[in-house]
Amino acid sequence: MKKILNVPEKQLPIKPLTRDELEEDIKKRLSVITEEFTKGLQILKDHPSSVTFFGSSFVKEGGEYYEKAKGLASRVVKELNYSIVTGGGPGIMEAANRGAYEAGGISVGLNIKLLEEQTTNPYVAEEAAFYYFFIRKVCLSFSAEAYIFFPGGFGTMDEMFEILTLVQTKKIKPVPIVLFGKAYWDKWETLFKEEILKRGMIDEEDMSLYTITDSQDDVISLIKSTPVQSGVPYNTNRKNSL
Repeated sequence: MKKILNVPEKQLPIKPLTRDELEEDIKKRLSVITEEFTKGLQILKDHPSSVTFFGSSFVKEGGEYYEKAKGLASRVVKELNYSIVTGGGPGIMEAANRGAYEAGGISVGLNIKLLEEQTTNPYVAEEAAFYYFFIRKVCLSFSAEAYIFFPGGFGTMDEMFEILTLVQTKKIKPVPIVLFGKAYWDKWETLFKEEILKRGMIDEEDMSLYTITDSQDDVISLIKSTPVQSGVPYNTNRKNSL
């Protein structure tokens, strides 16, 4: 028999699970999943009127997008009386939580447990931490009045396409999806138009699912003009919890 080259002969030190061990592992995972869903959704139930911010964790204080996220979150709190929800970490998440906190509003962080632990930013007033990314994503996409995406990396892209898909497939009601930062998002829109749309992989109407802007005024006006999906309208006097 011809010998196959470059195949390691040493067996990997992986012991297959027995049926009983697999059953026990499934029970543990389901227990954690149930606990995390319950904890995350309970926090959101307590704050039914909210705007969710997404964006890079690497943006620093003093940077253009950090300051714009902080300012926009502050205006959402002051002018619309909505809570601010983020992923709870540094960068854009910290900026949005900080804007809400310093404006006297409700600042929520839904953090993720990583091998290199992601630190919760100091402006989060209420927090839930998740082991599973998919549970965190469900909670971040649950019952917001608007979703605001600042420039970011793979995580931000993942979350953006998740929300666009949920609205496109009518899994959630259409709400404002704002891509803030034209210099960044215009390049993505070019890809959407010249590759995805041109090849018939999305419809023309799908291009209207989001708004690209550099204007905080436009974002505030867009949210104001959109019917409230859940909770209380933006112009009611709701006490904050800070």
